[in-house]
Amino acid sequence: MVEVVEVHLDLCDKASQTFKVSLKWKPRTHRQSWSLPIWTPGSYTIRDHVQYLHSLSLSQASNDCQVQRIGPSAWKADLDTLDLVTLGYVIEARQLTVRTCYLDPEFASLCLAAAVMEIDGQRWTPHCLTLALPAGWNAYVPLAGEEPLWAKDFDHLVDAPIHAGCFVSQPFVVKKNSHQLLCIGDPPMGWPANLVNDVSAICKATCCLMDEPPPAGDLYQLVIHMLEAGYGGLEHDYGAVLHYSWRALTEPDGYRKLLQLIGHEYLHQWNVRRLRPREYRPYDYSQAVISDGLWFAEGITSYLDLTLPFLAGLSDRTTLLKDLSLEFSPLLINPGRQVQSLADSSREAWVKLYKATPASADSQVSYYRLGAAMAFCLDVRLRKQNSSLTQVLRDLWRKFGGSHRGYSRLDIKAAIAKFDPNTANEVDAWLDQPDSLPLTSIVADLGLRFEERYSNKRETGLTLVEREGLVYVSRVALSSPAHHAGLVVGDELLAVGGFRLRKVDDLYKLISNEEPVSITFSRRGRLSETALSSGLPQVDHWEIIVDSEAPSELSNLRDRWLQII
Repeated sequence: MVEVVEVHLDLCDKASQTFKVSLKWKPRTHRQSWSLPIWTPGSYTIRDHVQYLHSLSLSQASNDCQVQRIGPSAWKADLDTLDLVTLGYVIEARQLTVRTCYLDPEFASLCLAAAVMEIDGQRWTPHCLTLALPAGWNAYVPLAGEEPLWAKDFDHLVDAPIHAGCFVSQPFVVKKNSHQLLCIGDPPMGWPANLVNDVSAICKATCCLMDEPPPAGDLYQLVIHMLEAGYGGLEHDYGAVLHYSWRALTEPDGYRKLLQLIGHEYLHQWNVRRLRPREYRPYDYSQAVISDGLWFAEGITSYLDLTLPFLAGLSDRTTLLKDLSLEFSPLLINPGRQVQSLADSSREAWVKLYKATPASADSQVSYYRLGAAMAFCLDVRLRKQNSSLTQVLRDLWRKFGGSHRGYSRLDIKAAIAKFDPNTANEVDAWLDQPDSLPLTSIVADLGLRFEERYSNKRETGLTLVEREGLVYVSRVALSSPAHHAGLVVGDELLAVGGFRLRKVDDLYKLISNEEPVSITFSRRGRLSETALSSGLPQVDHWEIIVDSEAPSELSNLRDRWLQII
């Protein structure tokens, strides 16, 4: 008889926004221990999912067993016999994110890493899943077969998101593989008419990029939540869950950005889910595990996702340059790149990236964005050697993707050195030294250049936010006029030159020249005044444009780069 861990989720009490979980298994030893993951793979920060768990109990032959808590998210019990045991508890499901659990009278969206216990000694045992659903609901889970749904082990199970409700999926085909698209939510303007066809085109372009059909085969499920606000996604071996804002969808670039997000998560089938840094082979769900390889996992993907609409025939060269400009411009403006290296950004993701504030731009840089810039630099350098970043990614995929071995920095450098030894020798410096990427010169190698675009507002160094009709300081740029005026994050700005401040834009309407103005502000409930000067408008953003003065032969390299593959 095959050993199995039986997992049952009862979602019927939807109005309470809680669901019951039960696990049954046959113990191998008298001492049993179990734990709930403290983080969700793909989201590198401690989530402490246990905060939403209560009413835990363990029983054996209808008798309650004494349970001892041995850690914030871990328990143990000493059993009298080795008969079947049942573990039960309740999960509060009120967090609608891609990495947590949500249930209401309309639908359920569950990330099982936030809900299912790992039984010590049973991680690699098959798990079977059954669901109790409200009347009329359907469930969508990227696991093969009918109920009970089978997962080969714990990792496979908790990587399978559950979506349930009164909705129907839409099929689409990618390289002869049937996928499912699940659209949840009702944007005011309706879902884009060409969404299914365009999603299919993006996914096909991704397969062309990797030169093979999707690893998930026929099991892939793409879930898009269209919300009032939100942006992001979480990759899985056999699917992805995305959050997108209908407000963003109404923007001129909104639909293309949605397609890029879809492509980003789809590419993660290869890069991240199956091709991983060695520190995540296997995952350790009990603690933060640092790696300097997240720049490759997310940065390479972030760079390539910008190219997918172009590769799919849904965009053009000018738009691709615009998207690269939007990606790289913050790197040139924010000083954080001069403080934090790309490798450190990867290692410190657990404590910094996911907990960033507006002030973080002074000392931090995103491994997504800087990683994308490094990917671009590598790609152009490799194009000079008649290769490409895509070729490097494919080679790493063939070597590591089908195995259970993760890659290291040395493996990345070796893959690059195969085509360009000189660039491979620069990788360590680019990763370990802040502000070391030759981004401007690499752009110039393509016959392009960065051109500054100035703000239409005088420079104060203040970033302001409105809350309930009040104006607060959310960031003060270092060495700026606001810094010298003594303003700090959290100050409430009340008046400028004696005039009441109601909106952020009011500040700039009341500052007309370089003459200092009096600022009345509240700090910790006490009123104060200071004099604020302002400077000439500073660079608001940078745009990548064709350099009309560049040598004409550089256009040949640009054409090769624009082949993408």
